[in-house]
Amino acid sequence: MAEAADVSHGDGVYNRGVVGWMLFDWAAQPFFTVITTFIFGPYFVSRLTSDPISAQATWSNMATISSIIIAVLSPILGSVADASGSRKPWIAFFATIKIAALSLLWTAAPGSSVAFVVLLMVLATTSAEFSIVFNDSMMTRLIGQKDVGRVSNVAWGMGYLGGMIVLISVVLFIAASPETGKTILGATPLFGLDPATGEDARITGPISALWYLIFILPMFLFTPDARRGKPLDAAVRSGLTELGNTLRELKAKPGISRFLISRMIYQDGVNGLLTLGGIFAAAMFGWHTMEIGIYGIILNVIAIFGCIAASSLDRWLGSKFVVVLSLLLLLTATFGMISTGPDFTLFGLINLPVGSTEGLFSTPAEKAYILYGLLIGIAFGPVQASSRSYLARSVSPVEAGRYFGIYALSGRATSFMATLSFSLLTYWTGSARIGMASLIIFLVSGLFILLKTPYPAAHSAKPLEP
Repeated sequence: MAEAADVSHGDGVYNRGVVGWMLFDWAAQPFFTVITTFIFGPYFVSRLTSDPISAQATWSNMATISSIIIAVLSPILGSVADASGSRKPWIAFFATIKIAALSLLWTAAPGSSVAFVVLLMVLATTSAEFSIVFNDSMMTRLIGQKDVGRVSNVAWGMGYLGGMIVLISVVLFIAASPETGKTILGATPLFGLDPATGEDARITGPISALWYLIFILPMFLFTPDARRGKPLDAAVRSGLTELGNTLRELKAKPGISRFLISRMIYQDGVNGLLTLGGIFAAAMFGWHTMEIGIYGIILNVIAIFGCIAASSLDRWLGSKFVVVLSLLLLLTATFGMISTGPDFTLFGLINLPVGSTEGLFSTPAEKAYILYGLLIGIAFGPVQASSRSYLARSVSPVEAGRYFGIYALSGRATSFMATLSFSLLTYWTGSARIGMASLIIFLVSGLFILLKTPYPAAHSAKPLEP
């Protein structure tokens, strides 16, 4: 297998081209932190409409629609990228769509068109994921295989740090109680924002857009791109041909096939947990922007340390070890979260007094939920960063685009199944807890297949059973 092009000699691993590439994660993460997970998503569920149960299902349906679009187009775009060579024009194109969609989230006032907000979120989510395909496919040329796991985890940790900085700023200076109109510091929100009309949550769209615009610039300025290849029309034709060849080629690479199938299943559970975990807590405990934001800060602080620890473990023990350990932690966390209610945990084996509900996380059940959340914080960064390095160690630079396109497909091809399972079970039973329980099936199934997958995945393995 060809090694990554050595762009690090003379300046060490972290030269300005690699750092520019790593800053992409720093730029992109606030969207997932403050929009999808901790601020705007819970606002959509608890305050945009008057029906939290229906809103949870609508948010889940939005994720399902986005996942289907990403699954269909990601491998095609990855193959086109290999043929066209350069990645930056594609990243710039999708960045423009993402920035515009996020900026328009400011219009999502309570009682406004839910369909329009869902459309904006679909555009922002798909554009974000397509940009990741092109950015990830640059990794094999920039970083040698010895350091790819370390750099991948450090970059992911930088992303969480960036997301946490934005989240802390929102929680301290913008998020406020709808009842008092004051922030956690007892002050009026910046810019005179009115929490009663959701302005403290809606402003996170333009903030995330501006952050992304500023911090993707180093990648454009300093990170070397591949040489321009074929013109767009020829690249599309060639890319589609290469994609077909790659899919047929996977039959002769059972190790990579097994890894992609495993990742497809367990990433469904991870995506569902990240998409639905915040809104699940918001609906169960009645958390507003302030509580969800602080919860997110706690998870992101832990996530940074988790990625730092994983960067060393990945180099010493390999990407597979990190992914397996992370999945075990996520399974434990998911079980704990769904077993917790307002006055119990572990499905009632431990009863918890409600007591006073005033103040932040005042009930024992909320504290238990946060403890389970800490396990998610430790694991959800490494499981994704080391999955990325797992594949990077298994493919050559010349085929990275199409394989990372299929990798994105594997992360999204059936991810609608996790959110769809949540939606159907929630509609059917009226219980979001039962809907969340379906995520365990995806995490367990993916882990089981991964345990039988070689590392690196390009190594020989027995063909998958028909």
